[in-house]
Amino acid sequence: LLLEPEGGANCPASAVKSAGLDFACVPFVKLFDTSGSSTYTYLLGDPASKDAILIDPVLEMVERDLAVADDLALKLKYVLNTHCHADHITGTGAIKADIYLLPGEKVCFGERYVEVRATPGHTDGCVTYVSQDNGGMAFTGDALLIRGCGRTDFQQGSPETLFDSVHSQIFSLPETFRVYPAHDYKGRHHSTVLEEKTLNPRLTKTKEEFKSIMDNLGLPYPKKIDAAVPANMVCGIQD
Repeated sequence: LLLEPEGGANCPASAVKSAGLDFACVPFVKLFDTSGSSTYTYLLGDPASKDAILIDPVLEMVERDLAVADDLALKLKYVLNTHCHADHITGTGAIKADIYLLPGEKVCFGERYVEVRATPGHTDGCVTYVSQDNGGMAFTGDALLIRGCGRTDFQQGSPETLFDSVHSQIFSLPETFRVYPAHDYKGRHHSTVLEEKTLNPRLTKTKEEFKSIMDNLGLPYPKKIDAAVPANMVCGIQD
């Protein structure tokens, strides 16, 4: 669990008081799934209203996520997914159902918001949530990972579509914006738009080279896809 006030190192530690949780900066908590999927879940709050959103919760970690929000005196207003996950069942159904969003919409919580950007290609329903807080943040799901990207060989995936999505909707953001993916398997917490535009070994290639790479990954069939996808198509709501 990492709690990062808005402004990063420029925001003094005294801005977050341990007693009473009087936030002078934006509460931003990064949570990691220890049940097996290596998913990052993100909790963002508005310091004035205490309204908050939760991005990409995992079913097995819901009690932990709710406890963290409660500890920080945050009230969950919306629970969001970046896409229909294949490696875990979302926790949104156990908390509250998703809302359907369109590209360009803003999800508001207090005086804060995230903008919805359509970034299909890993699946045909992927979105990226963009926040102007904390110097700029992009919650990219599996569309853009740190030095990688999500696979494109199931759920209506398309390497050409993913390439166009990342370049037009994420790489077009200011280069200082931080990138927060849904997964990382090497313990890294975030990247930046500039880093990925410069160093991503797949997405710095031409579209034709990228398609060849993605078409020849030879990845195994996801272990939980047969259970996860049908459940996630109904927001993880359990009977």
